[in-house]
Amino acid sequence: MDRRDGFADRVDAGRQLGAALRARVTGTPVVAGIPRGGVVVAAEVATALDVPLRAVVARKIGAPGRPELALGAVGPDGTVVLDETLARRAGATESFLDGAVAAARAEVQERTARLSAIVTADEARARGVVVVDDGVATGSTAAAVGRWLATVGSRVRTLALPVGPADTLAALREEYSEVLALQAPAYFVAVGQWYRDFRQVTDEEVARLLGPVA
Repeated sequence: MDRRDGFADRVDAGRQLGAALRARVTGTPVVAGIPRGGVVVAAEVATALDVPLRAVVARKIGAPGRPELALGAVGPDGTVVLDETLARRAGATESFLDGAVAAARAEVQERTARLSAIVTADEARARGVVVVDDGVATGSTAAAVGRWLATVGSRVRTLALPVGPADTLAALREEYSEVLALQAPAYFVAVGQWYRDFRQVTDEEVARLLGPVA
C-alpha cells in the first residue's frame, strides 16, 4: 500500500472522519476516543460535530511474548472480551490469562481515575455514542467498549474509524449499531501502515486534549 493513499497523521484522519460523520449523525451524541491515539482522532471529530470530547478506556490483552497481538481486551467496567481460539494458538495458559486480565483491569482503573472527561454510564445511557479510535486490527478494544455501551443502555452505538480490515469491521457490527470506516482494505497488516506519521501519542497529549481533571 502506498502511504499516500492513507492519512498524513491522526489529526488528518480525524478531520476526514468528522466530515464523513457530519452527514450521518443526528442529535447531540457523545464522542468518545479510546486512548491514546483514538483521543487525537476523536478531538477532530468532536470539533466537526460541535460536541464535547470524552474518553472511553479499554485495555488490550496481549499474547505471551507478542504483546502487540491482541487476544482480547478489558472494557471500561472490567468485562473481558477474549478470542479463545487465538489464545490457544498463541499458547496462552489459564495462568497467563488470569495475570494479563488482572493487569489490564488495573490499568483501566488507573487510567480512568487519572484522565478527565471520561464518558460515564449515566452520560451514555439512552443517547447516541460515537466511539473513535485511530484504527483497528483485531478490534478487541473496540468490541469491549461496544459491549459495555450495550450493557449501560446506549441508544445508538456508532464506531467510527479511519481504517480497519474488512473482516474485523464485519465482526464489530455485532457490538455496534453502525460501523463507519474510511478505509476497509481486504489486505491489512497493521494500522500504522495507513499513516505517514504514526508516532506514539503520550499521556500528556491525551490529558491536554481532554482538559484538566476537575
